[in-house]
Amino acid sequence: MGRRRGPLAEREHQKRLAARQQNQFARQQVREQEKEQRAALQAQKQAEREEREQYLELQKAEAAAMTEQTASRVTALERVLIDGLSTKPFGFTWLRKAFQPSPFAPDTRLATAAPAPKWENYVPPAPSGLGRIFKGGQQKATEDARRRFDADVAKHQTQESDRQAALAAAQAEHDTAERAREEEINKHNAKVDELAEKVRALDPPSVEDYFQLAIECSPIPDDLPVDVDVAYQPEPKKLLVNRDLPEVDVIPDVREFSYVRTRDEIVRKARPVKEIRQRYTSLVAQLVLRTMRDVFEATPQEIIDEVAVNGYVSTRNKATGQPERPCLVSVSATRELFAKLVLGELDPAQCLGHLKARISPHPWDLEEVSPVFDPDLSKYRLADAHDVAAGLDSRPVLLHLPPYDFEILVKELFEAMGMKSWVTQASRDDGLDAVAVNKDPIMGGTCIIQAKRYRGVVPAEAVRALAGVMDDKKASRGVLVTTSWYGKATHDFADRNGRIQLIEGRELKHLLAKHLNLDVLIGDVKRPQSK
Repeated sequence: MGRRRGPLAEREHQKRLAARQQNQFARQQVREQEKEQRAALQAQKQAEREEREQYLELQKAEAAAMTEQTASRVTALERVLIDGLSTKPFGFTWLRKAFQPSPFAPDTRLATAAPAPKWENYVPPAPSGLGRIFKGGQQKATEDARRRFDADVAKHQTQESDRQAALAAAQAEHDTAERAREEEINKHNAKVDELAEKVRALDPPSVEDYFQLAIECSPIPDDLPVDVDVAYQPEPKKLLVNRDLPEVDVIPDVREFSYVRTRDEIVRKARPVKEIRQRYTSLVAQLVLRTMRDVFEATPQEIIDEVAVNGYVSTRNKATGQPERPCLVSVSATRELFAKLVLGELDPAQCLGHLKARISPHPWDLEEVSPVFDPDLSKYRLADAHDVAAGLDSRPVLLHLPPYDFEILVKELFEAMGMKSWVTQASRDDGLDAVAVNKDPIMGGTCIIQAKRYRGVVPAEAVRALAGVMDDKKASRGVLVTTSWYGKATHDFADRNGRIQLIEGRELKHLLAKHLNLDVLIGDVKRPQSK
């Protein structure tokens, strides 16, 4: 057994023990605080992680929604023609209105009468106690109640009379408005009937108004222009349509949106330029075919036998800032020809080619073509048809043809002779430069065709220029076509080259008769006098 501490030592011992306990308690408190802080920090980090994950999910969802919106827009644009096939044909029933009577629904306060006063609610209670002895008080109370009752009855009758008068006035006002509305609808339908009568009588202004409505009322995706200008020629039953087309920026230039976590931003994946151009070309073709379809399907169908459409873009020249309106496509087709098309199965751009339309080779660059009819519809003047070969009659003069129509005629001739994949480009000397492909397995290959609408002898430089183009394009053959003739130097060069064919005016006339069944005149060529 240890030695007992003295009083002083015991006090020191107890003091140290208390200090140690105090230190232990303080350390415990610190540990508890640190634990709470760690828990709070972990909870904060967990909340931040959850908030961050929620933010990431929202960003991903937003990117997905933007992608879906773009995809929906692209789908709507690529289905302009297909969706139009399910549209009910336009007719006079679209314009008529039906009168549906509106029920009279007055305010509840007017429609419902207030309850009339009831005497039992006014009768004073029966007397009790001394009141049974002094009957004068009961009599006076009854008289007072009667006066109140009579006053309230009179007031109610006045209010009811006013209510019924107001209700009758509201009914009359409603009936007057209904008659006026019915009269307006009848007038509108009378105008529709008048329009129908004039349309069936082939009245040009009426036919134009009717078919302008038919085209503009046809539902198409938002932001696509619907403005059209039309003219009607009764004798051939032909409708001429100038239609507005959108610019290439109508095609979304973004294919997909995605959220990049490391950059914390939604990035755009660009749509390839080639795809944009293909989709725009298809959209232009769809709108033109849709226009023709809407006209041919509109009733009565016997009004229209042929439709011609010019498609224009209203824009500004980037070099000058001036407004301009290039024609990107121009086509004409008869009802019989159009009826053979299976619109739900064809390629719109190729279909325009089948219809021998004049199509811009680069519509996205607003490269224009010559329209098949005068865009000033007030003149009602139809230029040569889209198919120049079909429109040539009465021994036309080749030298009198507009340049573009001469180019189309040459194109149709060589297509009839087996050339395909025809691509034209600007020529430097009043002619047509074309790169075509001959599908013949033996004589086939790339061929450069140049057409010269000359009155005099074609200079020898023309054949040498053709040879240069052939070398540049690595073409296997070249053809030089003219309405006039070639000199000896040109023939000698072609003979030495061995890959160039010369076609003079007389041979061109023969080829047109052989392959296109056309009898044409060359025109006033300046043939040299024989010595």
